[in-house]
Amino acid sequence: MKNTSRRAFVRTGGAVAVGAAASWIGPRRTRSAETGAKRYRAAIIGRTGRGNYGHGLDVVYNHFDNIEVVAVADEDAGGRKKAAERTGAKGQYTDYRMMLAREKPDIVSVAPRWLDCHHDMVLACAEAGAHVFLEKPMARTLAEADAMIEACESRGLKMVIAHQMRLSPVITEVRKRIAAGAIGQLMDLRGRGKEDRRAGGEDIMVLGTHILDLMRLLAGDARWVQAEVKTDGRRIGAGDVRDGNEGIGPLAGDTITATYGFDNNVHGFFASKKNADGGGGRYGLHVYGSKGMMTMQGGGDPIVHLLASSRWAPTDQAATWQRVVSVTPSDVPDADGLLAGNVRIVRDWLDAIEQDRRPLSSGHDGRAALEMILSVYEAHRQDTRVRLPLERRTHPLEALRQGSS
Repeated sequence: MKNTSRRAFVRTGGAVAVGAAASWIGPRRTRSAETGAKRYRAAIIGRTGRGNYGHGLDVVYNHFDNIEVVAVADEDAGGRKKAAERTGAKGQYTDYRMMLAREKPDIVSVAPRWLDCHHDMVLACAEAGAHVFLEKPMARTLAEADAMIEACESRGLKMVIAHQMRLSPVITEVRKRIAAGAIGQLMDLRGRGKEDRRAGGEDIMVLGTHILDLMRLLAGDARWVQAEVKTDGRRIGAGDVRDGNEGIGPLAGDTITATYGFDNNVHGFFASKKNADGGGGRYGLHVYGSKGMMTMQGGGDPIVHLLASSRWAPTDQAATWQRVVSVTPSDVPDADGLLAGNVRIVRDWLDAIEQDRRPLSSGHDGRAALEMILSVYEAHRQDTRVRLPLERRTHPLEALRQGSS
């Protein structure tokens, strides 16, 4: 049960007026007398107007009786106040570093969607000894992702990424059916972005991270990539590189087409193209096998259909689309979509902390998805097939802009 007793006082320096618990139920990571579950002190880092609080990375802890939200940090006073109200946070800070030093949380949501802050925030959490729940995509560059993973793992800390589909019961059922031969031998995976106003480079970074992560979940690590990036129908060059929206880093292209090679002669395809309809609801992944195919659309708990036909078309009388659903009741009855996915991530995260194992949506998975994204630009820049993992850990578009080899 959460302690709701509060007293107000004023902190100095970068902090603002806060409320703190009159007493705390024991030291860090003690066990609840009622349930035997470990208790965790959670903190939340947000940035109103500059990435905000992601997709529910702040309110997810409201679904856990053994997690106490001790504080929230946000430079914006109005956004900070609202975040404290919806999360029950007792402390409010303008400076996340001061919050980490004073509150000493066990776990922290690094919630802003903007990428320009992820690296510094995660390193600060690691230095404070806190495990991290990070909004996707992970970082601007592989060098940043490498440093974030090293900072956490060198201290025995667990970092998880908000790739909610990884833990969806529907995707678990999909994996079981594929393993049981429901579509035969896995052959191709074909994904698309939302292809809205962000079509191309922004689309693959912001939304494609989910699709590429799902490809890896089904087919394993990609071994190579071949790709082309265009803008207004022509191949991009150095002059097309720009600073992306929302701190995303270098960006280019309104059209991306990429082919990935996986083990066992499996190929993956990703495309995001500027088009007249501004996005036709094609966001998702189609999985093709020797005996059938599956379509997966939407996020969180995607809508999945199975077609048991080697022709990949409902031309046989017996071949009809079948909805694939989880065979078990909802494991998060009081939430759905992305929030339910966040609850599952946190459950697994806490188990991983206590069992000292890698989480199911780990920093390594976030980095691998980011590498698949950035490798598109490297393959375009070199105009050839590129092996993974990439040797270049800086952003390939910076090399293109500077004319580096």
